[in-house]
Amino acid sequence: MREEYGKLDKIKMSIWECCELLNNVVDDSDPDLDEPQTEHLLQTAEAIRKDYPNEDWLHLTGLIHDLGKVLLLPEFGELPQWAVVGDTFPLGCAFDESIVHHKYFEDNPDSKNPAYTTKNGIYQEGCGLENVVMSWGHDDYMYLVAKENRTTLPSAALFIIRYHSFYPLHKAGAYTHLMNEEDVENLKWLNIFNKYDLYSKSKVRVDVEKVKPYYLSLIEKYFPDKLRW
Repeated sequence: MREEYGKLDKIKMSIWECCELLNNVVDDSDPDLDEPQTEHLLQTAEAIRKDYPNEDWLHLTGLIHDLGKVLLLPEFGELPQWAVVGDTFPLGCAFDESIVHHKYFEDNPDSKNPAYTTKNGIYQEGCGLENVVMSWGHDDYMYLVAKENRTTLPSAALFIIRYHSFYPLHKAGAYTHLMNEEDVENLKWLNIFNKYDLYSKSKVRVDVEKVKPYYLSLIEKYFPDKLRW
């Protein structure tokens, strides 16, 4: 998947164009399906902006964190829901019991491979999450897009984008032994961010046209005009 999508040869478009494209996506794992996806992105971003007015990079991260869900659309290969949304987890080491539906790992050949069944598996303790292979999903795809298109967002923003579905880490405290010092610092921001993501959608509608100029200015600040996807 990383080899295929790492080519970034599907389409060229701006961040805002992708936000609008995301309205064609239905995420079956989302507990709040009433509003369009863009509405969720803006509600998340606006809630963060209200509480952290000086962290403009965090506002933009709220807007773009779920853009990788375009993988569900035909022009991006129409991947199945299970391969795009839902919780993510490390590969190459023991599957922690906090991972959702853990019992089904019995059918995964990795669970029978001695090299992958220890706490560290193929990794060294403290190696840093950037060196850990995660299950594929919309998180890693959007991280790839941002990184390869040379965003100037800080590392905490990329950490949030890449690991916001890594619930075993930020909900259950699993896999912390693989983190390095930078991960520890970035996790603080991810924990802040999570309060504004799942189950935080407001019934107050966001006036898209009113807030759009602000977010366009942030996109211009941190991203090129057109990105490769």
